Amino acid sequence: MRYKAVVMGASAGGFSALSTVLTVLPADFAAPVIIVQHMSPDSDNYVVRTLNGCCRIRVKEADEKEKAVPGVVYIAPPNYHLMIEEDTTLSLSTGKRVRNSRPSIDVLFETAAEAYGAGLIGVILTGSNNDGSRGLSRIKSEGGLAVVQDPETAEADEMPGAAIAMVDVDNILPLSEIGPFLCKIIR
Repeated sequence: MRYKAVVMGASAGGFSALSTVLTVLPADFAAPVIIVQHMSPDSDNYVVRTLNGCCRIRVKEADEKEKAVPGVVYIAPPNYHLMIEEDTTLSLSTGKRVRNSRPSIDVLFETAAEAYGAGLIGVILTGSNNDGSRGLSRIKSEGGLAVVQDPETAEADEMPGAAIAMVDVDNILPLSEIGPFLCKIIR
């Protein structure tokens, strides 16, 4: 199976988890990586600046109507839902909060599942809520691959635990193995 994109969701402890995963990815990673990290609506997006400075792959804040391309990590801007259109362009919305979150992992995952179908990998990382479980379920129902951080390696285990309880997950991996796993299956 040729995977076309990776979506990731993280909440509490997410910056550290994203750093661990993304620093492993090469600059020429063969798929776009699209991320929702829960953060304060007033954040200055320190996450993007810091990750771009320490990763080989390019990390940037997602822009409206931008085409998702391989070798780039797109992170949802603070206080905006990030969605994927059918033509794989990115879309931003200030719509209502979903599961008390904007951006919402479920919103990203559900729209990405529609756009990429079986060519999508969904990754749930550390977090202290259950955002992402419904979206990961949708990815699985479209034939995509569901990957969840082993809750024992998560700073906050509620989000990965909720995903494991709700979804027939394909891979439960320690945090340190997620980046290498993605490099292995996306070439």
